[in-house]
Order: sequence, then structure tokens, then C-alpha cells
Amino acid sequence: MAGRKSTKLYIPQPAENCTLVGVLEQLEPEKPTNGRKIALILHGTMGHKDYLFQKRLAVRLPLDSVRFDFRGSHESGGQWKYAGFAEDIQDLVTVVAFLRANYGYEIDMIVGHSRGSVVGMHWLCTSEEGKRVTAMVNVSGRYRMHRIYDRMSIYKEAFDSIGYYEWKVSVARKPVLERVYPKDLEEFASWDTGIVWDNFPPAINVLTVHGLADDVVPVYDAVIYARAFGSRAPGTHVLHLVEGADHNFAGRQDEVVDVILEWLEGHYAGALVTGVLRTGIRGRL
Repeated sequence: MAGRKSTKLYIPQPAENCTLVGVLEQLEPEKPTNGRKIALILHGTMGHKDYLFQKRLAVRLPLDSVRFDFRGSHESGGQWKYAGFAEDIQDLVTVVAFLRANYGYEIDMIVGHSRGSVVGMHWLCTSEEGKRVTAMVNVSGRYRMHRIYDRMSIYKEAFDSIGYYEWKVSVARKPVLERVYPKDLEEFASWDTGIVWDNFPPAINVLTVHGLADDVVPVYDAVIYARAFGSRAPGTHVLHLVEGADHNFAGRQDEVVDVILEWLEGHYAGALVTGVLRTGIRGRL
């Protein structure tokens, strides 16, 4: 029997006449994929499909998965937008349709980091396919979008002097420069995450993982999600806070993967209970 297989995907995005690039990981590539369950792994702002824990998770998951670069990110074409949540959701819809049409896959799990979590949760709240998903992992997801203004000091001097901020980062070891305008922050801050309270599918089990040293998204946002998702039934919500971990879990990516796989084992066994991960286990102090 053949082992795992990685396949590069090139997915047309007609909304912007560009191509989205992804990677399909298959556990048993020789078997039919029609009706098979698959996970989607979604990256955050200025990230890509292989950064942080994404690729490490993909090669260890007990089900097939796809991770891809959103529009304007890394290998995917199109224009990147600071507050491009709607465009990211379009990309997610396009990828889901591609997987269904070309492979017959059924989306069963969403894993998102930061912006990817926000996008994934909104898709789950608004799509028919989302109603059939059974698992969602929210890593470092933002709820209070207006708190982006907490970081206004980063942008203010450039906004006042030239009208925009030049954001210089390294993506996949390559320099990237994007312009951020005041209207981008306004659009970002106005994105509606409150949709999860009334529209998130009631049967999905959710895991929220957040670093206690996160200085990008306040830890309290994880608590808000716990309150929103913990009130549903039969779906559960499990919260896991990681001491000393920052927004990207620098140096802790394998730990994130271990936590997700531990939770997923309970998900498949039907043993999850709403609360804190590892409740009753003393652990190290």
C-alpha cells in the first residue's frame, strides 16, 4: 500500500482572474476520494500555507487535508488586502468547490490561525457546506476587531506624514512590502465576528488555542469565543491557553500540533466535554 502523498494544486479564482496555490495531503492516495472527509488549514495575515504549525499539522493529521495561500499571499496570485476578509472567504468558497468538483471531498474540519480563524468561522456561519463540518480549531483568533486600534502607534506617524504605512515583512524568506491605509483599519475594525453567536452551526466541536503572551490579539478574545461556543449543544468548546506562547507560537509549533491531535482524538471518540483541555490532570507547575 502506498504511503502519504503531497500534491501541488493550482486552483483558478475567477473573481480576480488569478490562481490560488495549495497543497493536498493524502493518507491513502490510491483509494477513491469521493465522499472522503478532508480538513482545510487556513493561514493568517502575512502568512502562507507552510508557515508556523500548518505544514507540521498537515503531515500528522489522521485525515486528508488542503492548505493554500490566500489571494495575494506567497504563491497565489491576486491583490493582497489588509482587511480582505470577504476576499479570503471567496477564496475559501472557491477551494471548497474545486475539491468537491475534482475529488468529491466533504469538508469535515477547519483549522485557522488568527485571520484564518476569523475567515473560517464566518464561512461556517454562512455556507451550506459549513453545516456538515464537525470540527473547528481556532488558534489565536481575534474577536474584538476594533482592538486593532491598540496598535495605532505603529501606523500613526506614517499616516500623518504620507497617508499610508509601508508594512515590510518576510514571507517564506522573501521580502514583502504592502501599503496600509487608514481606511484599511476602518474596514478591519468593522468586520462582524459577532455572527458566531447566532449563526455558528450547533453541532460543531470547537477547540480554541491561545498563547498567554500574545501581544497581537488579546487573550480575552479566546474567553469570548469560549462563552459563545460553550453555550451550544450538542457541539462542545474546549479552551487551551499556553503559558509563555506568543501570537505565532514561536518555538512552540509542535506543541500546538500535539494539542490539536489530542483534542481530535477525543472528538473522534465522542468524549469531548465543554471546558478546559486536560481538566482534572494536574500537570507540571
